[in-house]
Amino acid sequence: MPRWLVMSVAATALCASLAIAQDAPESLLPPGFDDPAPPPTPTPTARPQATQPGSPAPGSGTVVPTVLPPMPDAGSVDLARVPSLAELEEMGPEELDALLGLKPSYDIPPAARRSLARVGVIDSSEGGFAFPSLARQPAALVRAALRGTSRSMVSRWGHVLLRRVLASRLAAPQGMNPVEFAALRARSLNRMGEHAVARSLVQDIDTANWNAALRDAALEAYIGTADIVGACPLVRLGRLERSDANWTMLRAICSAYAGEGILAGQQLDRALREGIAPKIDILLAQRFAGAAGNGRRAVDIEWEGVDDLNPWRFALANALGEEIPEGLRADAGPYYQRIWATAPMLGLSQLAQGAERAAGEGILSSAAMVDLYSQIYADDAITDDRAELAVSLREAYVGANATDRLAAIKGIWGGDRAQDYGRYVLTAYAAARIPASSDLSGSAAPLIASMLTAGLDRDASAWAGAVETGSEAWALIALANPAARGNAGSGAIDSFIDDDTSPGQRKSKFLLAGLAGLGRVSAGTRADLAERLNLDLNQPTRWSRMITRAAEVDNAALVALLAGLGMQGSSWDQMTPRHLYHIVSALNRVGLNAEARMIAAEAVARG
Repeated sequence: MPRWLVMSVAATALCASLAIAQDAPESLLPPGFDDPAPPPTPTPTARPQATQPGSPAPGSGTVVPTVLPPMPDAGSVDLARVPSLAELEEMGPEELDALLGLKPSYDIPPAARRSLARVGVIDSSEGGFAFPSLARQPAALVRAALRGTSRSMVSRWGHVLLRRVLASRLAAPQGMNPVEFAALRARSLNRMGEHAVARSLVQDIDTANWNAALRDAALEAYIGTADIVGACPLVRLGRLERSDANWTMLRAICSAYAGEGILAGQQLDRALREGIAPKIDILLAQRFAGAAGNGRRAVDIEWEGVDDLNPWRFALANALGEEIPEGLRADAGPYYQRIWATAPMLGLSQLAQGAERAAGEGILSSAAMVDLYSQIYADDAITDDRAELAVSLREAYVGANATDRLAAIKGIWGGDRAQDYGRYVLTAYAAARIPASSDLSGSAAPLIASMLTAGLDRDASAWAGAVETGSEAWALIALANPAARGNAGSGAIDSFIDDDTSPGQRKSKFLLAGLAGLGRVSAGTRADLAERLNLDLNQPTRWSRMITRAAEVDNAALVALLAGLGMQGSSWDQMTPRHLYHIVSALNRVGLNAEARMIAAEAVARG
């Protein structure tokens, strides 16, 4: 709106207010406040005050009118840019402020603005990677690695490692804008199902510094955590507008939570009339907006005819406590299952629906799983299969003897071995309480695999003298034992290969790749066994050259980033022994020996 038009409207409003004031009732102010006494007249002996040229002398009573700038020529005004009355009526205060140029572009005091020199959640003193780890790396290489990391990991420990490097408080690579660096990291975290970590990462940057890429990653994180109102500072700032339906509904919701309920209702009503999104999505937005302030508008949510979920309706339904029909929940894919495991507003039974996937992928720890099922055990209102699982978990800890505890653990697995890797995560600490015994050696391999999901390598290694050489339990210990010395014998590896019934002897190939990467097999044995398995670990690729070079310069963060790039997939069938070898070798060389051992053992356990 042109400033001359703004001034005209303001002048009209001022005249109207003066006219109203003439008929106003008697003032309620004490005497002297609304009609103060005139100032005393200066005495003749008082020294006259200096005045500026053109200014009235003190006490003279002369008023000099203010000189206003000339009004612009109406012919020079672009009327096409002047909003209509209908548009003005629908504008909120923040839009009017932006239109009139009243909104500051940066409303954070300089002393409170956060530096972009280091952006992240975990400092090196808290277990994160050192902040200059990627500062001198080529921006093109880091950018390509982050852009390429857009799926979940086949390895639970690979997921944990990648999350750690993405969340670390790091300086941006040379030649890369820190905001772009943060946006790429947040995007990768979202793709891994780590929406809460992604949200924390984007919140480490002042909203006024965001770009479009960080905006998109932030919105994905806010929706993934059902933190709809968390996006409002960005939406209300109005600097990075989007034209999609979700943004339109977000603007209305944020207006409602800013005290502009009537405006929000008008915007959502118009969205419903125009059909900018499926009806269910707009109804959920209306219900959410109506919960703000004095909103008393009733909105009936109708799921009939809704055939699928999308992130927006899923987030709003969870935030509102609106029950999603069983048919939609049953068909929910991995994205929704991961969120079910971590959404704090959901009930225990619903959290448990996604917990096993989240635990198997590395999103949830073993301790978090035990906490969840401990709460389920204490809740008498839960009587489904999850309650029975909680009872079995308690028995796995407090059973009278090792035989009873092992039986309870196997009951949780659903047999002698778990079909779902998340069940191994659930029983990790209970498995560590089973004493090593040759009498139980038949169950040693799954027990050790379970322990290693929580990194309990020393408890697992205690079984070394109780298992048969060349067995799967022996192989897991040979890879995971932190105190292993010397090389694994060729005879033991040969025995493992002889008994390996996995497709294409995949476990044997992973075992050789892991031992070679850890330096726990001699060059001669490695060559002989590679020939027997028809396996070439040395054939280079562009990716293998990069991760090897990163290890040569001892850059742990870059190695971890490239390892994550090479471990993407939905199952271990998509991991090659050659990739595993390069990952384990590089991690071991840069001091990430624990991660290297856990990934190598996990490959054999899940291969």
